[in-house]
Amino acid sequence: MQLVVIAKEPIPGRVKTRLCPPCTAEQAADIAEAGLADTLATVALTPASRRVVALDGRPGPWLPDGFDVVSQRTGGLGNRLFGAFEDCFHVSDEPVVLIGMDTPQVRPEQLLTVQVLLDSTADAVVGLAPDGGYWLIGLRHLHPGAFAGVPMSADDTGTAQLARLDECGYQVAVTEELRDVDRAEDALAIAGLVPGSRFAVAVAAAIGTPT
Repeated sequence: MQLVVIAKEPIPGRVKTRLCPPCTAEQAADIAEAGLADTLATVALTPASRRVVALDGRPGPWLPDGFDVVSQRTGGLGNRLFGAFEDCFHVSDEPVVLIGMDTPQVRPEQLLTVQVLLDSTADAVVGLAPDGGYWLIGLRHLHPGAFAGVPMSADDTGTAQLARLDECGYQVAVTEELRDVDRAEDALAIAGLVPGSRFAVAVAAAIGTPT
């Protein structure tokens, strides 16, 4: 399994802008960096043949050893996702599992469950999010139209992606739902799931502790 984190360099004003207010741009970037660092730490603990960051921007001190860095494609998110998968499948034909930087509560066992599904009954796996999107997508192979026409960052992104994969002939499985960080209430809820983490510390400094 190739594990990919698609990420944006945590620069104030470019990341987590929906946290502002109550956060300042600098606080939002601190939260984003902490969440990214926690996510990468989880990926580093997960058995995988290859670990990759598909990055918009430049690597920073948050990047641990053992990760390959590939630049994201230009264009919309669908094109960026397709490009990350294409770049990985050019290196290896092993299944690719991609997550974002917005679920710092993710655990290695959740990622390993996806690997089991891809090694057995499914050739595509999607992890949905409560806001209508998805936090994870894993593919055993890449169909040219896997992301074509899927509306990104919409209320129906997840269901549209499932339908698109089905149309492309994938045998699709759905894995555990996870909440991702969009707004302050999301950050507080997720911080409550991972007390003591870098993410929880950053959220507490900027917004407060969960009640």
